[in-house]
Amino acid sequence: MCHHNRFLLLNVAKSDIISLVFQVDETLCPFKLSQEQLQLVKARMRAGLEAGLKTKGSSAIKMLPSYVYRTPDGTEHGKYLALDLGGTNFRAMMVNFKRQNARLYHKIYTIPLEIMQGTGEELFDHIAQCVSDFLDYMGMKNAHLPAGFTFSFPCEQTAIDTGTLVSWTKGYKATDCEGHDVVSMLREAIKRRNEFDLDIVAVVNDTVGTMMSCAYEDPQCEIGLIAGTGTNVCYMEEVDAELSKMCINTEWGGLGDDGSLDDIITPYDMEVNQNSINPGRQRFEKLTSGMYLGEIVRQVLLDLTRGGLLFRGHVTETLKTPGIFETKYLSQIERWEKLCVRSILQQLGLKGTCDDSIIVKEVCGAVSRRAAQLCGAGMAAVVDKIRENRGLDHLNITVGVDGALYKLHPHFSRVLKDTTEVLAPQCNVTFLPSEEGSGKGAALISAVARQMHADSLSGTLLDIMQQFRRELAKGLGRDTNPTAALKMLPTFVRSIPDGSEKGDFIALDLGGSNFRILRVKVSHEKKQTVQMESQIYDTPEDIIHGSGTRLFDHVAECLGDFMEKQNIKDKKLPVGFTFSFPCQQTKLDEGFLITWTKRFKAGGVEGMDVVKLLNKAIKKRGDYDADIMAVVNDTVGTMMTCGFDDQRCEVGIIIGTGTNACYMEELRNIDLVEGDEGRMCVNTEWGAFGDDGRLEDIRTEFDREIDRGSINPGKQLFEKMVSGMYMGELVRLILVKMAREGLVFEGRITPELLTKGKFETKHISAIEKSKEGLSKAREILTRLGVEPSTDDFSLVSQVCTVVSFRSANLIAAALAGILMRLKENKGVARLRTTVGIDGSLYKMHPQYARRLHKAVRRLVPDTDVRFLLSESGSGKGAAMVTAVAYRLTYSSRIFWSYLQSVHAFFSIYHRNVF
Repeated sequence: MCHHNRFLLLNVAKSDIISLVFQVDETLCPFKLSQEQLQLVKARMRAGLEAGLKTKGSSAIKMLPSYVYRTPDGTEHGKYLALDLGGTNFRAMMVNFKRQNARLYHKIYTIPLEIMQGTGEELFDHIAQCVSDFLDYMGMKNAHLPAGFTFSFPCEQTAIDTGTLVSWTKGYKATDCEGHDVVSMLREAIKRRNEFDLDIVAVVNDTVGTMMSCAYEDPQCEIGLIAGTGTNVCYMEEVDAELSKMCINTEWGGLGDDGSLDDIITPYDMEVNQNSINPGRQRFEKLTSGMYLGEIVRQVLLDLTRGGLLFRGHVTETLKTPGIFETKYLSQIERWEKLCVRSILQQLGLKGTCDDSIIVKEVCGAVSRRAAQLCGAGMAAVVDKIRENRGLDHLNITVGVDGALYKLHPHFSRVLKDTTEVLAPQCNVTFLPSEEGSGKGAALISAVARQMHADSLSGTLLDIMQQFRRELAKGLGRDTNPTAALKMLPTFVRSIPDGSEKGDFIALDLGGSNFRILRVKVSHEKKQTVQMESQIYDTPEDIIHGSGTRLFDHVAECLGDFMEKQNIKDKKLPVGFTFSFPCQQTKLDEGFLITWTKRFKAGGVEGMDVVKLLNKAIKKRGDYDADIMAVVNDTVGTMMTCGFDDQRCEVGIIIGTGTNACYMEELRNIDLVEGDEGRMCVNTEWGAFGDDGRLEDIRTEFDREIDRGSINPGKQLFEKMVSGMYMGELVRLILVKMAREGLVFEGRITPELLTKGKFETKHISAIEKSKEGLSKAREILTRLGVEPSTDDFSLVSQVCTVVSFRSANLIAAALAGILMRLKENKGVARLRTTVGIDGSLYKMHPQYARRLHKAVRRLVPDTDVRFLLSESGSGKGAAMVTAVAYRLTYSSRIFWSYLQSVHAFFSIYHRNVF
């Protein structure tokens, strides 16, 4: 029976035992690293990390950017395909993320040696065949799934979905791959099969996948470690002064390729390196990974046998065979399970004695312990770097780990942890084994990658939202309003319709090239109903740009014509005046024009009360009378129109030729008017957001060119970035620049393309329609005198999408600011509200509404927002404002009449009694 203590060998004399032990120890001595040596390895690893960050891939440790900017946060959802290539097996996995749980389905496929070392085309064709089989197995061959590709070899990445292979490792030598994008090679192989399609969202190193997989379970996980066939580490590195992070794939297996580990490399390591398929490369990996540890042990056993210290000096052909002693044998031998060692030796044709078994175990222990200590020294360098990056005295962090060596070897994980703790005493490091491996991590990265563009945009939009909220508060303050870009104009509209309104009203709607007049009858028979009749009148350019007198004479003339046609010229009906320009109001029926917008420039109106100007024009005619009870912004009119149908509506937005928003603010927060009780609708005039320079970092050269050519340079800058008046012109300016640079239309620039206003916003809507967009694009571009190619159509469509997408996102950021203010005003955990919307851009663009809604819900997730389209426009809203004002006035008269009656009664009672 074998005993563990090597000093109890029964078959050898005591002096022979001492001699044997001395010689074996002398052989194994180079594997036993002192703490000073491990500190040196840590320092060299740290220097290699720093050099790799500075030299961008030219150092021994490559420090490759992964373009993964964050770890999972639990919001990931949906089905993702994960493809995992990194060893002799290829794994296809389907992962379904739902409510912070993940369901996994997978199949494993063998990669034959002739494929591993054949051509690149053969390798990727084999992978495509395996994926095809897996999709058949899952019954999802027709699904266009997002996929993450775990490719466990050093890759240079320029984006999350591109990876240029730097060099093969782990026994792979497929030709025509190094220096090529592996994602493109996989896509081409899929295309050659022509059986299925995938959206390859991300290419992922297995180490990054492991970190992401463990981070899904533990948010403190910001390091990934592979200790298996190969070895590598990744970690979240600070990438700029704002402390934003990116996962860096260190490729630490290359430490020592520059000679920095020569003082600890043994002759056995040199032999293993010389016989490898990549001599001189991946030196650290060759000291520490499962691919090489068994071979190092074989070299030592061979040397000991030749020296007569093992197997009675008998060197067998088996012992001389490279690769015969696998790393898995180390794990089995070091467990020391009964006669396990002798059994393994017998399997290898090595007839060892009990004494031989003890020596073999000593050799395995020395080689594996050194590997774990070296990994611990490297890990100590990584965690100390992270701690210093963050300026911490003490760091708590989790390392996600995968790999057969870590998981199966009985002592590797303990030695790794102990070494890390000794060499990095200011760091508390938890090692978390990955249960599903890097495949789940690849799926997670795909989920995160799908959000990356949105999230980076969200970062910008969140910043804009916060700036907008600050401007709201500034505009509401008495002292800060004069310098605020958002004027936050009180409208004196104190209530939305409550369903009791009734009567016959006139509404005037002036805000664009057309002037609209409506007659609105609100009645209560069985239920509240609204009847409307309307007529549209042109407002010629010479009147828009003429004198104020001519403009209001025109309005009065149109109103007279309408009343005559309605046969109500002899009645004095309540009138609401929708005047869609910034006005300073001190009461509901008074509005002083602050500034013209939307191309209007009628002289002598700015600074004047538009109600007085209209009353003066009506009085000058003398053939009818009108009771103008309210002057209303079109945005307020939209809110009131929608409020008639949904009494939760407390926000109104116009997204058309121009843009604006209003909302119901708490009276106590409006310093510009007296009173603290109740609410009042505030007209934000958000088109001026950015007039103080707040949007300069996101304005483009095209925005600036449009502003310079406008009739109000330096004003309404937000409106000029998002509204229908300017979006078509933005697209035209972009196309002109692209044509000048030879990117579209073969560089041809026509006079039509150079003509301002030739590309209209309605053209964007037409081109972005999914079915007829191509034919519309051809028709529109032909009218511009160009002969577009198929590629031109695609590029023009992309330009339209970028411009309209930006508009929807910027509007969403501003609206989110309003919704957050409403939520805070009400002090609720979740806001339930309705937003009334009008405007041709919102109504006519095929994608705009969906994009806006999605962005708003992403920016303010704790809200239930209903978006209600205003079917009748802001004119009906003006009538509703008038109806509410009429109701409140009527109610007030009844109340005072009642009080007077009560007073009279008590006066009589008082006289009679006393």
